[in-house]
Amino acid sequence: MTVYWCERALLPDGVADGVVVHVEGRRIAAVERGERQGVVLEGLTVPGLANAHSHAFHRALRGATQAGKGDFWTWRDQMYDLAGVLDPDTYLDLARAVYAEMAMAGVTCVGEFHYLHHGPGGVPYDDPNQMGHALIQAAREAGLRIALLDTCYLTGGVGTALRGAQVRFGDGSAVGWAARAEELAAAYDGHEDVEIGAAIHSVRAVPPEQMGVVAEFSHRHAAPLHAHVSEQRAENAACVERYAATPVQLLHEHGALGPRSTAVHATHLTDVDIELLGQSRTHVCMCPTTERDLADGIGPARPLFERGSPITLGSDSHAVIDLFEEARAVELNERLASQKRGHWRAHELLNAATGAGHASLGFPDAGMLVPGAWADLVSVRLDTVRTAGATRETAVESVVFAATAADVHSVISGGRRIVESGRHELGEAGQMLNEAMGAIR
Repeated sequence: MTVYWCERALLPDGVADGVVVHVEGRRIAAVERGERQGVVLEGLTVPGLANAHSHAFHRALRGATQAGKGDFWTWRDQMYDLAGVLDPDTYLDLARAVYAEMAMAGVTCVGEFHYLHHGPGGVPYDDPNQMGHALIQAAREAGLRIALLDTCYLTGGVGTALRGAQVRFGDGSAVGWAARAEELAAAYDGHEDVEIGAAIHSVRAVPPEQMGVVAEFSHRHAAPLHAHVSEQRAENAACVERYAATPVQLLHEHGALGPRSTAVHATHLTDVDIELLGQSRTHVCMCPTTERDLADGIGPARPLFERGSPITLGSDSHAVIDLFEEARAVELNERLASQKRGHWRAHELLNAATGAGHASLGFPDAGMLVPGAWADLVSVRLDTVRTAGATRETAVESVVFAATAADVHSVISGGRRIVESGRHELGEAGQMLNEAMGAIR
């Protein structure tokens, strides 16, 4: 049993001072008010954060894609160039460093949207899931739980074949994808820190007649099912022209919406799309820092939430890894679009980064400081130049609207202290990132 004393903690009924959290193994055993004792966590302690949408290898593009002009499609070409050079060893090193960076930002669980499956030319490795195993190993070494969202990716666009580096993503058919994914799921059956989920990359990459196989995998395993949805207007136009339906309508028609599903981005939606997502209780993952970096647009987060879709958050391409920034951007983007303030309360945004995010990744017993939940505790300093002046009454607002990842002091993930005084237990994360990226450039 390890005892943590939180100077201030966010409990289900609000912020409280002097909270004692008893941790046994990977779980919280008890939460009570008490005197200073055990390991002291200063500032505000919140539940661990869930990064619900990650492409780990995109981290190597940070800065490199910022020169010149362009759009999502020109950025994508640079991403494909990077995908062409990774192998299981270099991907392990890069992902481990990226996940360490996430841990230092308070993330205790990551949803990895994984489609870089095979070797050069699309030739499978001896173990066709070797790249997936590397990602899971990386998460474990960095101290994170992982929902590996194994992604079906079959076409290079609506009605076009895979080409170039894309051939590394494909399994020939959804049946071929499912055969490989079943092997991966079997390998981690009973491992409580790993969830093997599924993903339909997009309507660009998975024809409608193949979607049902992926949805069936999710239903059979009671596993998460994620999909990129309506990130670009061009994607919507091509979908409507080909299928006489929007991407959301296609996913609905083929059984891919529901409480275990997540629509990522959901930027350009019709009113009917919003109703279908909300009524099905499909999660919607907003990735504001990537959506603005790629000039995607601003999605209708509040209307989706009000119609029944839980909102989650992801750092996606890792232009920034900071879920506090993602959270406040949901509100600030809507202020820009509407010229009005106050669409979201700070507690709602923090829940998107915690409880809702974990649930969308298959860990509904995480993201809260209650007995029986995963022992994920993140202490955020309240005495930095960004957070100084916070009171008990304003602590959550200060963290959501002013704190950054640099204000995270300590992180306990599944009972394991992986960050102390802002430093990851593996060592200098910046050096790890430099070395990992140096090996692939």
